[in-house]
Amino acid sequence: MAAKMSTSRVAKSRVFVNRSLNMQKINFFGFDMDYTLAEYKSPEYEELTVQLLMERLVAIGYPQDLKELKYDSSFPCRGMFFDKEYGNLLKVDQFGNILSCYHGFELVPSGKVRELYPNKTVQASDQRYFILNSLFNVPETYVIAALVDYFDRHEDYHRVLRGVECGNILLSYNSMHQDLRAAMDWVHMKGTIKQHTLEDLEKYVIKDPRLPVLLKRMRMHGRKVFLLTNSDYHYTDNLLAYLLSEDPDPEQAGTGGKVWIKYFDYVVVDAQKPLYFEGGTTLRQIDETTGMPRMGVFKGKIETGSVYSGGNSENFCEMIGAVGEDVLYIGDHIFGDILKSKKQHGWRTYLVVRELEEDLGVLTHERDLYKQLAAVEDELEEVFGNLDSDDTTCPNIQIYLRNMKELVLAIDRTHSTTLGSIFRSGTRQTFFAMQAMRYADLYATSCLSLINYPFSYFFRAKSQLMPHESSVEHEMQEATATSAGVDKASSPTRCSPPRMPLSARFTSPPPSSSPNSRKTELLRYQSFTHDEDDEGIAMAKLSTLDEFDANAPLADSASQSS
Repeated sequence: MAAKMSTSRVAKSRVFVNRSLNMQKINFFGFDMDYTLAEYKSPEYEELTVQLLMERLVAIGYPQDLKELKYDSSFPCRGMFFDKEYGNLLKVDQFGNILSCYHGFELVPSGKVRELYPNKTVQASDQRYFILNSLFNVPETYVIAALVDYFDRHEDYHRVLRGVECGNILLSYNSMHQDLRAAMDWVHMKGTIKQHTLEDLEKYVIKDPRLPVLLKRMRMHGRKVFLLTNSDYHYTDNLLAYLLSEDPDPEQAGTGGKVWIKYFDYVVVDAQKPLYFEGGTTLRQIDETTGMPRMGVFKGKIETGSVYSGGNSENFCEMIGAVGEDVLYIGDHIFGDILKSKKQHGWRTYLVVRELEEDLGVLTHERDLYKQLAAVEDELEEVFGNLDSDDTTCPNIQIYLRNMKELVLAIDRTHSTTLGSIFRSGTRQTFFAMQAMRYADLYATSCLSLINYPFSYFFRAKSQLMPHESSVEHEMQEATATSAGVDKASSPTRCSPPRMPLSARFTSPPPSSSPNSRKTELLRYQSFTHDEDDEGIAMAKLSTLDEFDANAPLADSASQSS
């Protein structure tokens, strides 16, 4: 028997849970390709992107010396907002508040930020801001900062509020961004970056032997696997042939055809996400001999072993027999892969966050900084602890605010990039973190983290307390400790609310003649249906209450107490 692959779930190999998900209910596993199945090497791939972008910008009229620009991986991170009016990169929290602001490579002082943004807030829906959400946007983040810095400092250009001037020429920051966006589209759509990648796959693409193992195991357990990528057929064919060339199943060797296609039940290229989740495009079948779409609209039944181009998610689900929540789609793009598939069809979602590994390392190695920050926040809270509206004193809290600011900066500096973590700044979560928590059911550093879990696994989300709920947590713990005769001094300062033992929670409710107690039991089990993966448990328990009238009015509390 072959040696079993290690299932060690160290932090960087774990899958993290925002919403509970029972893997037994997943019938379809869908994959994006770029930065999901195919992970590009960093910084080599970003360096190639910047080189090609500079060449394209020079070709459309930008100064020749921009070709000398070299990518610096220590500056950018994804999730930044670019202000097309003022040329600033903004790090924004979940409420739209500005956490930090960079103009070019320079940090903008807080006072100046207040002048430019009086409320220090931005709206994600405002067309003035472009959100650099994907891993493809990381080199773009660096280039837009470099362009702003280059022209602001160039002796032939004069900086104005919304751009730079040279004689009778105005180059606005919005124009720079439009040119850069067009260059990005050209580099990717015209195939120059793909051509360079295919010419040296070993240099730019990580090949992991676990990938074919994972895909094979999914199908062995009776799940359907599909590929849904924006890349064209030629690029997809060559890239996956490289990633899946070492076939772990000797029975598939020499069977003819393309080996990589045998790992998928359905393959869709040129999907044009996020449009794919809305109106979509024309569905066509790929002629694998020519690599081109066949003429006309494909109207037949999608078959295993064939490749299709375009279409839309609604028709795709109908053709393969998928119903919303029995699909787990895995991708890296928070908008194109995760948000749209979740909102349009209710697919379960798994977000690949490559930066998560570094973030976990910082949380582990710099835990003392986080403890110091929490301590300062507690001290600040105690300053006002015994004051009420009758007090006229105004405590001096500047030293606390200064210490908190210094600790936040120290934490941000521990990250490898100038712009810091994509998840937070100090104790405040970023806009990217908010989107990840809201739309991604699961998230991990790689799709390969799934190989460490059985396909029967129940990913259970931990309870999240609101501020008012956590405020009574300490009181509950104290009361429990006192009633049990526990010395409060030796007990933890904070704990989760006491929970009923598993055996007690999942046994039949005790008989009771009280309408209120019976309704309490009903509501207690009904609460499980708030998480659809507990619905089976809830329905099983409700069957024991089938004689209870759920519409009966609650007994009056006053009469009960009397």
